[in-house]
Amino acid sequence: MEEPRWLDAEELQTWCTLTGLLVRLPSALDAQLQRDAGISLFEYQTMAALSEAPGRSMRMSRLAMFAEGSLPRMSQAVGRLEKRGWIRRTPDPTDGRFTLAILTDAGWEKVTATAPGHVEAARTLVFDPLTKAQTRRLAEISRRILRAIDPGNPCPAERPAAIARDGRRPGADSTPAGPAAIGPGDPRPEERSAAAGPAID
Repeated sequence: MEEPRWLDAEELQTWCTLTGLLVRLPSALDAQLQRDAGISLFEYQTMAALSEAPGRSMRMSRLAMFAEGSLPRMSQAVGRLEKRGWIRRTPDPTDGRFTLAILTDAGWEKVTATAPGHVEAARTLVFDPLTKAQTRRLAEISRRILRAIDPGNPCPAERPAAIARDGRRPGADSTPAGPAAIGPGDPRPEERSAAAGPAID
């Protein structure tokens, strides 16, 4: 049997630091959103993703991929947001096997009002402690790790830009972009086999 590739002392210290970051940063961002907006980080990411989508709508299955969550978790989150009037669901008119999640006007107002506090938290927790050079190194390190995890899924920085400095989608007309300024761009196109049978969401 091949000997396991154990971590040396330096790698172990780096690993412990990274795992601490992976646990504490989402918790800190979630705490800010819960305190200031009454929503979770996952719920914010869901509404922000819809705010960037054409027509503020997206298939539930694609939305789950975008938010890095499972379809059941996305269905539960959308159900909570639907009760608050921020999202509505409807059958996809192009294929009734799918369900669309649509950000309502009230949802747009909510996510737009929430975005400044979320971005400020991201700046305070991630970017303010770093120099510009360290930020660039962090981006490169993150891209390398993401490619190792999922080589077929483009890293966020390699997808189309989600928002321009003037708040409008780059290369687009005068349609304002949504507030997901620190989120990824469009996810991979969804592919579904014609033989897949009846769809859930």
